[in-house]
Amino acid sequence: MSSGESFYGGIPVFRGFTSLMDPALYAPLPDDWSIGVADIVDSTKAIAAQRYKAVNMAGAAVIAAVTNALEGREFPFVFGGDGASFAVAPDDVKPAREALAATATWVREGLDLTLRVALVPVSVIRAHGLDVCVARFGPSANLSYAMFSGGGLAWADAAMKRGEFAVDEAPAGTQPDLSGLSCRFEVMPAARGLILSVLVMPARGVDQVAFRRVIEDIIHLVERSPEGGRPVPPQGPPLKWPPQGVEFEARTRRGGPLLARRASVLAYTLFAYFIMRFDIKIGGFVPSLYKRQVVENSDFRKYDDGLRMILDCTPQLERALNDRLKAAAREGIVRYGLYQQDAAMMTCFAPSALRSDHVHFIDGARGGYASAATALKAMMAAG
Repeated sequence: MSSGESFYGGIPVFRGFTSLMDPALYAPLPDDWSIGVADIVDSTKAIAAQRYKAVNMAGAAVIAAVTNALEGREFPFVFGGDGASFAVAPDDVKPAREALAATATWVREGLDLTLRVALVPVSVIRAHGLDVCVARFGPSANLSYAMFSGGGLAWADAAMKRGEFAVDEAPAGTQPDLSGLSCRFEVMPAARGLILSVLVMPARGVDQVAFRRVIEDIIHLVERSPEGGRPVPPQGPPLKWPPQGVEFEARTRRGGPLLARRASVLAYTLFAYFIMRFDIKIGGFVPSLYKRQVVENSDFRKYDDGLRMILDCTPQLERALNDRLKAAAREGIVRYGLYQQDAAMMTCFAPSALRSDHVHFIDGARGGYASAATALKAMMAAG
């Protein structure tokens, strides 16, 4: 076990999401670690062009590429819809940098999007008076997701957007290892009325106790209400063949012409469709168990210096959340963005279908986090 794994693996996993804002759950990252940040340039334009899946695929590709570059070693990361953030130990900075550079090249060549990426030393963040602390939330017994606090992740993201700490693209034609990255499930229509993308950030210079109270209120509103919850159906997401994500998955494959890769993905996904559709057990793979784990492992709520949630909820719950956030914004405690749509979507990272720790990133299917962020920026501009 590397020093990075021993640090992150030594953080106790908490289960109740209502405990999210408890400072005792968060451990400061070692000073010699680095923060990786990535986001799509002009994601708003890509969303306007209805390229939702391409944007999500780029964000998830960052996590897949770094995970594969670190040979599966556990490290903290968070998916942000149109980007991703993570933290790595000193020994993992070089492979992480190479993975980021290769992913930026692949996103430009394979998805026709621009991915900016940066690696920021934690020591630099602390020199600016902020911190990066990490907790581990377990949505199920299968795995845990990282949560970040301290303001340092947001600072690193802003520094990247200023052009600081940039990681240059790899040479043309460089392909990252994106093994396990796929998007075979169909979109998931709202069951309760609407899919709500929620993004809540602290206002500048806000009292952290006041901000914590607002976040806890929002979480309790959702947790106590039968009118909102996980956007993934209890039986798992819809599955069709050919899947909508064939083209994206073909582009993640290495080697050979795209036509051959596309044919290979079509053949493999047909095989997988029949196994899943008719619940056929193959070796150690049990489709019903896998589908249950997909539901349990879905990453539909998180915290990375701000609260992010994708909820399947009623219009009544959306109004209650909006009312609470509007009041907090008037008091100068939060900045927030809400965005309504009719469905959610899932992008999957499953290096092995025989393990229970496959991860499934959730976003709104018609704009998601990126559109919520646009609403948040509009609020800032107006205020």
